[in-house]
Amino acid sequence: MKIAVIGGGAAGFFSAITAKETFPNAEVTIYEKSAKFLSKVKVSGGGRCNVTNACYDNKELSTFYPRGANFLRKAFEQFNTLSTIEWFKKRGVELEALSDNCIFPKSNSSQTIIDCFEFEARKLGVRCIIQTPIISIVPDEYSNFKLITNGDSISVDRVIYTIGGQPKITTLEWLTHLKHLIVAPVPSLFTFNMPNESIRELMGIVNESTSVRIEKSKWIADGPLLITHWGMSGPAILKLSAFAARELAEKEYQFAVLINWLDQMKEEELRQILQENKVIHSEKKISNYNPFGLKSRLWIFLISKSGCIETTRWKDLQGKLLNRLVNNLINDRYSVEGKTTFKEEFVTAGGVDLSLVDVKNMQSKVISGLYFAGEVLNIDGVTGGFNFQAAWTTAYIAGKNVGINKAE
Repeated sequence: MKIAVIGGGAAGFFSAITAKETFPNAEVTIYEKSAKFLSKVKVSGGGRCNVTNACYDNKELSTFYPRGANFLRKAFEQFNTLSTIEWFKKRGVELEALSDNCIFPKSNSSQTIIDCFEFEARKLGVRCIIQTPIISIVPDEYSNFKLITNGDSISVDRVIYTIGGQPKITTLEWLTHLKHLIVAPVPSLFTFNMPNESIRELMGIVNESTSVRIEKSKWIADGPLLITHWGMSGPAILKLSAFAARELAEKEYQFAVLINWLDQMKEEELRQILQENKVIHSEKKISNYNPFGLKSRLWIFLISKSGCIETTRWKDLQGKLLNRLVNNLINDRYSVEGKTTFKEEFVTAGGVDLSLVDVKNMQSKVISGLYFAGEVLNIDGVTGGFNFQAAWTTAYIAGKNVGINKAE
């Protein structure tokens, strides 16, 4: 049996290794269009590779996926975070969880993961071929497949398609001719550009507990927020960009965000705290006393934005001045004009429609013998190791089942 894995990334190697281990007599070959394998693994996590996340409840784990949550909840019953940790441990790769639940190799280097995959592939006899783009996959009259390359074709029995997220739907158009639905891809996991907002002058400041929502929408996210020289980033922004990916694309990335710098504090509670400070610290300058634990530069920025000057004392906080400060602390508005890809990591929302993929084996419900894994599926997660976990899970299931007799 000849098994072709299209795409030499995370899902490609994981599915190929699993397939060869499960079906040792099969000829398993990875076809990669570029000159390098595992290039996204190399740069992920700032070069450290955020392998997975220390979330061990399958139901909770699935909530970190804006698209594909229900599908993955079932898939995690076969292979989940604990499975990933055990898989790498058996192959001599120790992982460790950080305080934010992100799990990295103890070596703190993505090369460790790459070396592991390449070693396992060599040991098992998985063929790895670079610079071989597969333009399309054509089922033949014998229920097998022909891989169409540049001016040539390769005959195989089974295919696992793992080309990753694609920025343009044109790459997947051949699948539409085979009656697969493709959800148009849009960017996910990106930072917000704010070229006309002076808050950029506070670049480098992180506000640990922040709630951010898209103005005039249902989308809201919380967590640390990082102010950058171009606008805003950090987990809260990245999470928001993921869940609101399609709506923000429709807005052409021109929108406004409303920020609660005090996490989810309500106006009534905030006003009570401010009133108490007016009494207790009436003679103190507002600039010298910050009751909320905000970074000093951020506090000065927000009170100045509200109209306070260097000599303003707590007893002076009343009327419009008080109202502006309340608004800037829990409903601070900023205009966003564009986006920036998060580091060197490119994640898309979109891909092969999950309704046409069997979660039990990752096989196409339309074409027997064709399997999918990784980000080519309409699955994406927030930052924190979730996208790799989806890749490991779907790739494992595909590899485990690819050699079983085709569906009738």
